[in-house]
Amino acid sequence: MVFGAILAGGTGTRMGVDKPKQFLMLGEKPIIIHTIEKFLLCDKIDHIYVGIHPDWIDYAQDLLDKYIKIEKRIELVPGGIDRNSTIFNIVDAIEKTYGEDDEHIIVTHDSVRPFVTLRIIEENIEAAKEYGACDTVVGAIDTIVVSEDGEVISGIPDRRKMFQGQTPQSFKMSMIKNMYYDLTEDEKAILTDACKICCVRDVPVKLVKGEVSNIKITTIDDMKMAQAMI
Repeated sequence: MVFGAILAGGTGTRMGVDKPKQFLMLGEKPIIIHTIEKFLLCDKIDHIYVGIHPDWIDYAQDLLDKYIKIEKRIELVPGGIDRNSTIFNIVDAIEKTYGEDDEHIIVTHDSVRPFVTLRIIEENIEAAKEYGACDTVVGAIDTIVVSEDGEVISGIPDRRKMFQGQTPQSFKMSMIKNMYYDLTEDEKAILTDACKICCVRDVPVKLVKGEVSNIKITTIDDMKMAQAMI
């Protein structure tokens, strides 16, 4: 089976507003509703789980009732203390209902990337089935500069080898779960996202072509751009 895992457990307030950014209005609907609707378009996904901060679950349920009405494929799950713990809260919820299966696929996605395309989601599913793990990326456009001290350049890597990570990131669920719980606490401390789990364990991660339009809305400028794209 294939499961969507939309990550909305954050409570970031970088935009200076009184609610998490995933609940802000984008056009006539909240950002998170746009994102969920993109996953509902994919008939290859059997069930969609949304990881929500416990303080905002009731609010999120009200939004689902208002904008999506009756949809049996969606379930809200309390988020964890960070991104990866939210993912594995969702994994626990999946296994509680559907059991463990080496062929289960989980497609993890930022709730504040509402412009993800059906093509990207479907290619993630196929890549995860074939390779076990995949990451959505776009090639770097600007030159990447490395600085060890934040003061002077220590290196300029070959831009042809540089990519900007997006989401979805998708995995065979049992594989990513087993690797995560096999990590030491020091290894977990350096994780930035789920694909890093694979990198720590030297497991290849297939690249899936993303889109420049698949932006992550985290700042006021991002929000202005997103409003122009609706």
